[in-house]
Amino acid sequence: MKTLASLATAARKRVAYRRTLAELDGLSDKVKADLDIDAARARQLAHDAIYG
Repeated sequence: MKTLASLATAARKRVAYRRTLAELDGLSDKVKADLDIDAARARQLAHDAIYG
């Protein structure tokens, strides 16, 4: 059961990561430029937000 619970947790985190990344990707180019967010930075921000 512990393995099943950890798989479920990992799946929820992956969904949250993808959702956060999609939100960052959905920002306008001007906002991304103002915040200095490129594709690599967006992935890092999403990862840090979800996985710590």
